[in-house]
Parts: sequence; C-alpha cells; structure tokens
Amino acid sequence: MQFLNKLERKYRKYAIPNLMTIIVFGMGLVFLLDSFTAPNPGYAYNLSSLLYFDRNAVFHGQVWRILTFLFLPLDSDPFFILFSLYFYWLIGNALERQWGSFKFNIYYLCGMLGTIISGLITGYATNTFLNLSLYLAFAILFPNFEILLFFFIPIKMKYLGILECIGLVISLIFSSWTNRICILISLANILLFFGKDLYKLIRAFIRRKRWQRRNRK
Repeated sequence: MQFLNKLERKYRKYAIPNLMTIIVFGMGLVFLLDSFTAPNPGYAYNLSSLLYFDRNAVFHGQVWRILTFLFLPLDSDPFFILFSLYFYWLIGNALERQWGSFKFNIYYLCGMLGTIISGLITGYATNTFLNLSLYLAFAILFPNFEILLFFFIPIKMKYLGILECIGLVISLIFSSWTNRICILISLANILLFFGKDLYKLIRAFIRRKRWQRRNRK
C-alpha cells in the first residue's frame, strides 16, 4: 500500500472516477442491445458474440475483444440482470469510496490485466473472476454488510465470501489447468491488496490451532 500511495501522489490525476458506474452502464447497454438482436432471425449474431474474448479472433485483427469482454452482461435473465448490475455497482462504488478512485482503478486494472494474460495463454477469458475479485474485496473490507439472499434471507458478506473461497478451492482442485490458470491470474489483485493481511490471518489461525493442541495434551 505504501507503494500505491506513492503512485497515487504522482498519477492521481489520471484516475477514472466512477469506473464501476461506467462498467455497469456498458453491461446494461450490451444486454439491451442483445435483447433487440437475438434470437431475432434477421440477425446472424448478437452483440455479445462480437465482444467476448477470443485469442484467435484477436490475432486475426479483432483487437477490441481485449477490452470489450469487460462489458459482457453478468446474467441473461431480465430480472436477475437488474439485481446483478445494481449489486456490482454497489460494491464497486463502495470500494472506490474506501480506497479512492486511483487505488480502485489499480485494483480493477490488475484484475483486468490478469484476465487478459490468462486469455492469451488459454485462448479464452471471461469477466467472471474479475467481477468475483470485486465481490471478495468487498467481503473482506465490509464483512458485516448484510444482503438479502434469495431476496428474503439476510446474510453477512463474510459468510458469502467464505462460501465463494470454498468454491474456488474446489475449482482449483478438480477443474482443468485452463480454469486453474484463469482463476489464479485473474485474482492476482486480491494478493496485491490483501496478501499481507491474509498471510497474517493464516499465521494467526495456525498458531491458535497449535496452542489448542498443546493445551489439550
């Protein structure tokens, strides 16, 4: 964070304010345009098919795909897209208020670059794990924030964050190497911002378990 503070003092003027608002607006716009083009038989493709990350297409001149995959909608259902867009707008703006525009830009940029690198290695990339990194950062910084699961069950973010981490560990164990690369590189921003704190947390957990074993003996 000290290094980021130095960068912020020097390059703060280049930060993009309300970045998540721009991303969410782009997702909503793509969703609406997709709704007008597919499955309309008059159109061979919907807009999303021209935006997703595809390494072969990038190497054949469709370089816009390196960035446009960021704006792919999070859901295809008209009802849940409203909820998901609002949710990611909420957590993105909360992170920006917590860190400031510059640090939030850096966090998002690191996740974006990690996703692009994994896409160039594996051939395909998605914004799923990038958006998940925002979700996990929010759960770490605001663990007691409550949301309504299934719209009526109140649950704190720290518990949802734990469930997501368990899911990621299971994916790392049982999924293909392609998915493992995508997960690890796309979530590099988590280690950049929270790696030291996570290391301290793990050490404290190990010490507590050792202390408990010694006292049982």
